[in-house]
Amino acid sequence: MAKLYFKYGSMGSSKTAQALITKYNYEENGMHVWLIKPAADERDGAIILRSRVGLEAPAEVVPPHSDIYELYRSREKTDVIIVDECQFLTPAQIDQLRDIVDVENIPVLCFGLRTDFQCKLFDGSRRLFEVADTITEIKAICDCGAKATVNARLDSEGCIVTEGAQLLLGGNDRYLAMCHKCWIRNIREHRKVKNR
Repeated sequence: MAKLYFKYGSMGSSKTAQALITKYNYEENGMHVWLIKPAADERDGAIILRSRVGLEAPAEVVPPHSDIYELYRSREKTDVIIVDECQFLTPAQIDQLRDIVDVENIPVLCFGLRTDFQCKLFDGSRRLFEVADTITEIKAICDCGAKATVNARLDSEGCIVTEGAQLLLGGNDRYLAMCHKCWIRNIREHRKVKNR
C-alpha cells in the first residue's frame, strides 16, 4: 500500500542528496520515477535538481497554479513520485499528491524544509504535517554540536536577519542551519552591538 512521505530537515541536512539517491535506488530496480520541484526553486536552472554534494538530475518544474494530479495523468508511466523543495508547493498541490497516493496507489516522497528563517511553517510543509502518512526528520548539526532546527537567514555582513519576505532563495551564502539556542543568542548579540 502506497504512502505519502514527508522527509524534512533544516538547510544543509542533505535533503536534495537523499532525494536524488532515492531516485537512483528506484531506477536501479527498474522503476519509473517522476522527479518534480516547485517553480519557486530556480537556483540551479529551470529543469535541474542539484545537491550541494554534486549529485544532480533533470526534474519537471511545477508552477503553483498547476494541478499535479492532472500532470500525473498525462504521463505514460510512473511508479513513484519524488518531490524536492516541497515546502514551496501549495496546500492544494499537497492534497493532489495525497489523492495520487490514495487513488492510484503510487508512493510519493516529499523532501523539504519545515520552517522558514523566522521559524514559521511553510504552507506546503504545514499541509504535509497534516496529511502525510510518514514524517521523518533529516538531521543537521549546528556549529555548537546540537541538532540544527533553524534556517537562519544572513545579510551581506553575516548577521542574522529576522524580517523580510518568506521566500528568498539562497544557499550557504545566505542561510546557516543552527540550533534555536544559538539562533537566539546570535540575534541578541547583534542587537547589543547595533545599539552601542
